[in-house]
Amino acid sequence: MTHDEVRRRLEFYQDLGFKTIYRRTFIDRTLPANRQPPITSPETPIANRQLPTTSTPLPTLEPVRDSLLNILQDIGDCRRCGLHKGRNKIVFGSGNEESKLVFVGEGPGADEDQQGLPFVGRAGQLLTQMIEGTAGKEGIPVKRADVYICNVVKCRPPENRTPEPDEMEICGQFLYRQLLAIRPKAICALGGTAAKALLGAKEGVTRLRGKWHTWRDIPVMVTYHPSYLLRPYNQNAKKEAWEDLKKVLHYVYD
Repeated sequence: MTHDEVRRRLEFYQDLGFKTIYRRTFIDRTLPANRQPPITSPETPIANRQLPTTSTPLPTLEPVRDSLLNILQDIGDCRRCGLHKGRNKIVFGSGNEESKLVFVGEGPGADEDQQGLPFVGRAGQLLTQMIEGTAGKEGIPVKRADVYICNVVKCRPPENRTPEPDEMEICGQFLYRQLLAIRPKAICALGGTAAKALLGAKEGVTRLRGKWHTWRDIPVMVTYHPSYLLRPYNQNAKKEAWEDLKKVLHYVYD
């Protein structure tokens, strides 16, 4: 990593509100013990030095006692990546901040960019129907307002293109903080971009859907993005998405 890359990375964490970065001691396994750099003080014999064990907790990047309000304030008038140039409004998230279920989509569209709320266009209307229609048929008293909905990136990509890796990395830090602040019982990843952001998956939605995965010990169900289901030739995918949603709702609310 070059000096410029290190500087940019440190500035990025500073923008997120971190004041301390921990550096682990490097141990070169190719060198004999008597040539390792000192871990404690130079006067301490190597034989007497205690190396940290695997049970020692390592510092995390998430602020202690984080909240959605803190995260939104840290985002501010975000200009950390190029997506800010074409946006109208930052789309942070909406719904029940104490929800047991969080839906994660890809990014805002034109309607979301105008209103500053996620999933309010045609895809959002279909998502509402999926949540409330499936819950009603399964006898689960859940409405859209009872869950929390957000996206991987908070600004609309130009022409609704797929977010670039650097855009996902920068906005992903805020997404992770949102999920850790809410601590839902389960996450439903809508589409391939959300699955990649949460699971690092290279497989497509077709291979990932229908079974449970995990993110930070939180169960994750992958299913199709509602915008994909709006296409008339994807009727089979719509049935599969309903089955995925039934699994999620029963797992969370039964």
